[in-house]
Order: sequence, then C-alpha cells, then structure tokens
Amino acid sequence: MKVAFITRSTLHKVPGGDSIQVLQTARHLSELGIEVDILLTNVRINYSHYDLFHFSNIIRPSDILFHVKRIRKPYFISPLLVDYSEYDKLYRKGFSGFILKNFSPFTNEYIKTIGRWIVGKDKLQSKNYIWKGQRRSMKEIVNGAAAILPNSATEGLALKKMFGVEKPSFIIPSGIDTTLFTPDKTVVKDDKLILCAARIEGIKNQLNLIKALNNTSYTLMLIGAAAPNQKKYYTTCCKEAASNVVFLDHIPQHLLIDHYKKAKVHVLPSWFETCGLSSLEAAAMGCNIVITDKGYTRDYFSDDAFYCDPADPSSILNAIEMASQNKASENLMNKIQEQYTWQHTAAATLDVYKKFI
Repeated sequence: MKVAFITRSTLHKVPGGDSIQVLQTARHLSELGIEVDILLTNVRINYSHYDLFHFSNIIRPSDILFHVKRIRKPYFISPLLVDYSEYDKLYRKGFSGFILKNFSPFTNEYIKTIGRWIVGKDKLQSKNYIWKGQRRSMKEIVNGAAAILPNSATEGLALKKMFGVEKPSFIIPSGIDTTLFTPDKTVVKDDKLILCAARIEGIKNQLNLIKALNNTSYTLMLIGAAAPNQKKYYTTCCKEAASNVVFLDHIPQHLLIDHYKKAKVHVLPSWFETCGLSSLEAAAMGCNIVITDKGYTRDYFSDDAFYCDPADPSSILNAIEMASQNKASENLMNKIQEQYTWQHTAAATLDVYKKFI
C-alpha cells in the first residue's frame, strides 16, 4: 500500500502540532510496512502512484480542493478543526481584529485565506475557492471523503453539527513519541518553574499567561517562535513581561525533554485547543497540566488537568497555583502511555485504510 499525505505548504517553515502529527503518523505507518510520502499542497503530484490519500487541516480547504478534484481513489480527512471565532471576535487586535469581529467564522477564514494569497504569504491552490467560499468548500471536501478521522469524539461531533453530513468517522487520537517522552523520577521537579511550549501567537494567549504570572514567585519559561503574522503580538508579550518571564526560541522536540523534566507545571491557556500536543508530552513526563477549557481538551485530560478561563489571568494563576501544589497524576501518565502514542495512532489509521482498500 502506498499513501500520500498531502498537507499545507508551510508545514516545515511554520512548524506546529499538525506538523508533528503528520510526520509521526507517517513515520510509524512506515514501520508497519506502509510506503508513505509527505507532499506539500503546492507541489505537482502524480496521483496514479498512490493507492489512497490523506489530508489534514480542513479549515484550509483551498489547499485541498485542488487535489480532491483530480483524485480517483479514496481520500481521508484528519480535520484538525480549530475554531478561531471567539478570539477573532473578542480579542484579536489591530486592523484585522476590527475587520474580523464583524463577520461569521466561515467568512473570517475566507478573508484570512484570500488575504494571505493577496500579500504573497501563501498560495491559493484552487481558484474555485474564490467563488465557492469557506463553508461550501469544506462541505464539498467532507462529502467526497471515504472517511473522517477526528482526533477526538468532540471534534467529530463538531464537524457533523457544522455540516450535517453523515460520513464514516473513526476517532484517531493524537499521541506522543514514547522514545522521547517518558517520566524520569530521578529528577526533582521545580515547583516554581512553569513551562509553556507553543508558537507565540494570539490564539495561544501567552499575553494573559504573562499577566497572570508577572512579578510572582514563579519563573515562566515560554518556548516557541513568533508566528509569521504575529510579530506585533510577540513584541507586546516581551514588553509586558516582568523579569521572572524567560523567552526561548523554538527548539526541536528532543531538546524539550530537559525542560519537561524540570518543570512542575505546563500551561496552555489558549482560546482553543484540539488537544495541545505539548501538554500531552509534558504530562507524559510528569508535569501537571493547566489548560484551556475551550476546545476538545477534556477528551484527552478528563479530570486529570487543571482547567482555566483564557480570558481571566486570575483564573490562569489560580489553576497554576493548584497544579504546582499537587502531585502529578499517575492516572494521566499511564493513560497517555497506553492510549496516546504515535504507534497507536498509526495502527488505528492503518485499520481504517484497510476498510476502504
């Protein structure tokens, strides 16, 4: 079996959680004997070389439309269905914030896509997207898929509610690399070290995290590069930060290990999270998790995390204080090692493929 993973053109230039998911799933499918190529949406593809196709990032449908019109074999969608609407309407700043607060979520994503194309920050693979728009394009892609592979039950329900489309759906959770992220009980955790590993951008809400911890007894370590269109946000975060806030640039996963080992708490106070891969990795290494209550996070962390309201710095601080004072959840560590690994993700993905070949 030969599979093409077709994914956003900026997968390597602007790494994120979806980059890790694609690369790790492909890697472990290869270990199961499946030939996998990772192809960017803006390259020419000989579709006849593949038995099936796997797309991700349904909220970027212009990338996908071009290819599904040319494919005559089964294709699958990992939606990665992020909802930016609350952030766009209530908290996004500047000119884009002024514009986006006035429109629907679908219209906002359409405006962003066309805007990136006009200023040359991204390609518009399918010109049909211009007249079809965001919602119609997404629905067309979902309708044509052999199956939908959401990362959680809640995500699957959200997609079904959004389009009212009945398609075969199989939950394929995100995972961790077990060769990297396992507990090291020889290292004593620092109760005052708080870690946030994420690209620095408004949706991740580092600014409110900084406000929550400024001039406290905690050291906040922010690991991540500024998103390409979020330089002003990064600058604002730097200006807001007190002396107990440390900024580190993006580092590869294997270099995160030492930071996960030492920190007592990992925080993602985002306006929306599908999972929060860095939280999953940190939890596997014995960190307590403070995470947003918006998105699909409860499907993964259930009652084993400390939830916060991203709009309220005092809520973020209260959750961090509780997390720093409690022992790490053995239940969560065990659950991650048993259920949320890339080996499990790849095996479950292959099981779905076999149903349609």
